[in-house]
Amino acid sequence: MDKFLFFKKEIERLKSAGIYKNIALLESKQDAVAKINGKKVINLSSNNYLGLAGNYLMQKSAISALKKFGTGTGSVRNIIGDMTLHRHLEKIIAKFKKTEKCVLLQSGFMANIGLLNAILTEKDAVFSDELNHASIIDGIRLTKAQRFIYPHCNLEALENFLKKSIKQKFEKRIIITDGVFSMNGNIAPLREIAALSKKYDAITIVDDAHATGVLGQNGEGSVAYFGIEKDWDIQVGTLSKAIGVLGGFVATKKSLALFLEQKARPYLFSTSLPPAVVGASIKAFEILKSPKGKNLLKKLWQNTFYFKEKLKEMGFDTGVSQTPITPIMTYDDKKTAVFSKKMFSLGVFVQGFWYPVVPQGKARLRTIVTAKHTKEDLDDALEKFKYVGKKLKII
Repeated sequence: MDKFLFFKKEIERLKSAGIYKNIALLESKQDAVAKINGKKVINLSSNNYLGLAGNYLMQKSAISALKKFGTGTGSVRNIIGDMTLHRHLEKIIAKFKKTEKCVLLQSGFMANIGLLNAILTEKDAVFSDELNHASIIDGIRLTKAQRFIYPHCNLEALENFLKKSIKQKFEKRIIITDGVFSMNGNIAPLREIAALSKKYDAITIVDDAHATGVLGQNGEGSVAYFGIEKDWDIQVGTLSKAIGVLGGFVATKKSLALFLEQKARPYLFSTSLPPAVVGASIKAFEILKSPKGKNLLKKLWQNTFYFKEKLKEMGFDTGVSQTPITPIMTYDDKKTAVFSKKMFSLGVFVQGFWYPVVPQGKARLRTIVTAKHTKEDLDDALEKFKYVGKKLKII
């Protein structure tokens, strides 16, 4: 008997349905134009919003940290893997996010997992947007807290759940939402959520993976975008998208940060970030606060507005996006896969997404423009979107 027969059959099913995803191989720096699967293409699927993943100053900072501190830390942070570099970066992020303290973790995924697993017990209630990131979903599943999953950005439903929870006398009520939703590109109504949290005495958490480095005057994120730093409790983020490196963090009150250093399992049981990664991240935040950072952010949004407008003029359905994440809705799994393949053959890399990454019947291509794309890059890609969109009768 073949113990792996189930997996083989599932792979064959995906292939026969035309939705088996071949993993793209990047053979160059992560950039606006990159070599992917042996071909030079316009890259419209990277989270490298500001183009910092290939930044020369960050490379120099990484090399300097590597030479001074070595290639790895050799331990978890609570034993002997906590370096002066980690503490320095935590102070920079806390100041950037206007919070009291920050805890650095291995990734944005681990930041959500570690935070939720540490603070939620069977005596608590958690209120989560139905379209929150997988790391939030998995983090909640690892706890015994009672879950209230409210319809996407539906404040009335959220308040109804909060009202219901009052009768059950939970120890803690925690509302968690993405700041920018990764598949739709829309921004959560954080100001209204903060008002509800005050009314019902709830703790607020935002996952700012796609907002850090993108929203706010200097890219401080969605909380800064709404100007509600004093009214928001916990900001989770990643260093792997606009920051251009790797890692995650929780920026919050000092008491909670100290609690996480004692209780968060990724902090306690997984080796800390290597020096080169931390060194490059430190330089990234220096860039964000500089005139160069402001110029990169300005260019990112100029490209975003231009690209969105042109797609809409062509007749594409771009959903409810408000950010550089712009979906092209096809509502058909197989057609999405074909669209993506045809675009690659024409020199544009754009990933398609379908169930289970997005809900059934909500298949789409997800485009992401960056500060490094030129107008020529975007115009070239737009021309090909129009050609393939018409061929597939999407527009």
